[in-house]
Amino acid sequence: MEYDKDLRSIQEARDLIKNAKIAQKQFASWSQADIDKLTKHICEACVRNAEPLAKMAQQETGFGKWEDKVLKNLLGSKMTYEAMANLKTVGIINENRAQRYFEVAVPVGVVVALIPSTNPTSTVMYKCLISLKAGNSIVISPHPGAQNCILETVKIIQQACKECGAPDNIVQVVKTPTIQATETLMKHKDTGLILATGGEAMVHAAYSSGNPALGVGPGNGPAFIEKSADIHEAVRRIVESKTFDNGTICASEQSVITQECIKREVMEEMKRQHCYFMTPEETDKVGRFIMRANNTMNPAIVGKTAKYIADMAGISIPSDTLILVAETSEVGKKNPYSREKLCPILAFFTVKNWEEACDKSIEILENEDAYYRFKAVCRQYLITEVDQDTTLESHLYHLTPDQPAAGVYTELGARVKLSVPVVKKGIFGREHKVYKEEIWKITELMELSVQKKQFRGIVLTELQIPKIRLREFAV
Repeated sequence: MEYDKDLRSIQEARDLIKNAKIAQKQFASWSQADIDKLTKHICEACVRNAEPLAKMAQQETGFGKWEDKVLKNLLGSKMTYEAMANLKTVGIINENRAQRYFEVAVPVGVVVALIPSTNPTSTVMYKCLISLKAGNSIVISPHPGAQNCILETVKIIQQACKECGAPDNIVQVVKTPTIQATETLMKHKDTGLILATGGEAMVHAAYSSGNPALGVGPGNGPAFIEKSADIHEAVRRIVESKTFDNGTICASEQSVITQECIKREVMEEMKRQHCYFMTPEETDKVGRFIMRANNTMNPAIVGKTAKYIADMAGISIPSDTLILVAETSEVGKKNPYSREKLCPILAFFTVKNWEEACDKSIEILENEDAYYRFKAVCRQYLITEVDQDTTLESHLYHLTPDQPAAGVYTELGARVKLSVPVVKKGIFGREHKVYKEEIWKITELMELSVQKKQFRGIVLTELQIPKIRLREFAV
């Protein structure tokens, strides 16, 4: 009896999880030395094949530059291995005799890894190495648009595993990729962890699966060029980042924000470094190609050059153009330039001061639902003594209930640890200041900031969020 493709893929996914669970139990007996030997051997195999796999990925997907994908493959293999080479992941990994406790590393079991088409081979390398280093088995769910290069990468890793005597099925891949197969893998009761890299819908599905998940979805990172910046160097770094692999990395810049007082200098420097500022008419033409009718990114522009996109939109640009720039002021779902663009296109915003830049940055991040991918940004210039005219509110980026950031802290149940100055009298009646530690809910701070209360001399020593803790970052 011939089954439909979706039904065959579902059964395949179930079999892969079953086999992975068996393999992981066998793998659990491996020593730290054996695991380290295995990850080193896999790394060496990936490094040897970094270039052919990069070329294969570019040819299959049509995204980016193979030369840059070689560097991505080295990052996913050699640099990843070196970063964790001395990390202990088996047995007792830390012992604190003074406080009478020790920490034991325990594998999560079966890791399900979703692989995108933008960074296919390097993501397979990276996720396999970190999963095996931690004593887990892994099942790869490939993007159909990059299936062949993903399968080839898995084949190389499987061969390296075999040469080291690793259990059969310690690394597996879905050979009939469908949405149904991916959902089966994510929701399976024996899945220990999901590593989800992909579009917004896929990452949301991973977090909604009922199993633990770590997701990397759309990015929409703005770059703020402040008036004190080295403009040439700032622009150079933005251009290098945005043109790397033709912008396929979701962490690359999507917008440039600068201040009115240096706007002309920034624009002139960007032009010198081969950025083309489009006219309103050209901006409109290119904008029609950025998003599809369903308001998702058009894959036809992903990883393409500025010249390719310009030709597709029917506009004429200089032959040496590296990046297309659209000057805009609005942020929203209907403005494609304020969205994630995995290609060499940048939005250009102008603000009066750094406070407006922070507000604009938050607005841009939230426009791609970064609200659910919380980031706490610590700025060096905030680590100072609080003067009498400074409110704690200003240091928390105007943290009031009507500000976007406030909802993030509130939803995550954030609290702050404060060192509050208290005046006490000594035995001779002389007054002196001491600091008393207090823990406040973030909502209490917001209520007081609405009332325009000042927090003179208070030091914010810790921001506490479930499973996230940032110490001594603002005062």
